[in-house]
Amino acid sequence: MPVPARISSTARETLGGLPRQFWWLWTSTLVNRLGGFVVTFLALYLTADRGYSASYAGLVAALFGLGSAVAAIGAGVLTDRAGRRPTLVAAQLGTAVFTAVLGFSDGPVTIAVVAFLVGLFNNASRPAVSAMIADLVPAADRVRAYSLNYWAINIGFGVSAAAAGLIATHGYLTLFLLDALSTLLCAVVVFVKIPETRPDTPALRPDGPAVGLATVFRDARFMTVVALNLLLALVAQQGSTTLAVDMGQAGISSSRYGLVIGLNGLLIVLLQIPVTRLMEGRNRTALLVAGALLTGWGFGLTALAGSSATFFAVTVAIWTIGEIMNAPTMMGLVAELSPAHARGRYQGVYSLSWSLASFLGPAVGGLLLQYAGGGAVWGACAVCGTLAAAGYLVVGGRTPAPSVTVAVPGANGAVPEADGVVLPKQLRADQVMDSTGSTGGAVRSVGAADRVGGTGENTA
Repeated sequence: MPVPARISSTARETLGGLPRQFWWLWTSTLVNRLGGFVVTFLALYLTADRGYSASYAGLVAALFGLGSAVAAIGAGVLTDRAGRRPTLVAAQLGTAVFTAVLGFSDGPVTIAVVAFLVGLFNNASRPAVSAMIADLVPAADRVRAYSLNYWAINIGFGVSAAAAGLIATHGYLTLFLLDALSTLLCAVVVFVKIPETRPDTPALRPDGPAVGLATVFRDARFMTVVALNLLLALVAQQGSTTLAVDMGQAGISSSRYGLVIGLNGLLIVLLQIPVTRLMEGRNRTALLVAGALLTGWGFGLTALAGSSATFFAVTVAIWTIGEIMNAPTMMGLVAELSPAHARGRYQGVYSLSWSLASFLGPAVGGLLLQYAGGGAVWGACAVCGTLAAAGYLVVGGRTPAPSVTVAVPGANGAVPEADGVVLPKQLRADQVMDSTGSTGGAVRSVGAADRVGGTGENTA
């Protein structure tokens, strides 16, 4: 096949078959991240432009993370109760307002309070977006959809980070106002183009118990997954905090650090789609284990970098591959473990692991670096990655293979509405069989082997 035809075919397979509403959501994510200037440059703004101390900038960052943690739980509940669309629109409107207010704020107390509110509203959109993707996209395509959304986030981040430095030369207020404007535009796109996607709870679980936050926290299998993700999130946080300090102590300039850490975003933009295609049909437990080991030991190898920027770049490349493998696979797993009528709560609790990591990771990494040295920090990262990999093996051995319930026309040509309905008996990949439904059709459970040509073995 000629190269252009091969590229066209690959693009159709990668981008095709997803609902139109998903692409509007993807577009809103890209626009939001293209204008996401403030979070990246907030610490620099506070220290270089406003003259505050580094410790105060750290306090503001911690308050931003605290707001994110509160939002992870509250917005998850709102996503299920009020709906995905109103929660997302309200979160984006609130983020736009308080981002603009932050640009005009003066005084340490005011700035700290507004930064908390920006973190609160900014992270409130995450459970709604994740739940919307799970609602809109069939289970067989969710990893691909989450991968594409993650791709948009990193494209936007890379462009905004590069542009922000140039825009800041005209004043930091411009960054705040453009960030607020892009977020407002996202809210308009969601409000105009994306309908409410929350499933009809009575139709989904006519006899099922109500799911509250306590139910989520009692879900041992899900909370194990959240705990394992927290381990990796704590490791990942070192890339934007402790790594910069360690490279500085090694005599590497800030400009070279920028080039090294910029490799992370560049590789994600270039490799996320092809790596996702290579992951199709692979055992999910194996992917999570490999992602955890690459992430943990990629950071762990930093202990051997010395003063070599090239070696630091190699370690960034290694843990970036782990990130590319882990992120969409984990999001697909979380969506599968979440009951359709409680996706907001489950996604919120999952998001909490990232919020806690953004709050705890820099502090723990900084203390270890100061009092125990870089070897202790990067060794701890390797240990965390290894523990997470072992945990995925345990969870994978206890979790049935993923299955998707699809409708197969019956003898009269009718197709039963099986999507989202809890069947009397759940069929798995190793139990593929037909059962005649009361509607005159048949319901067939399709496991991983049927869906993507995999082995059908148990995965996490």
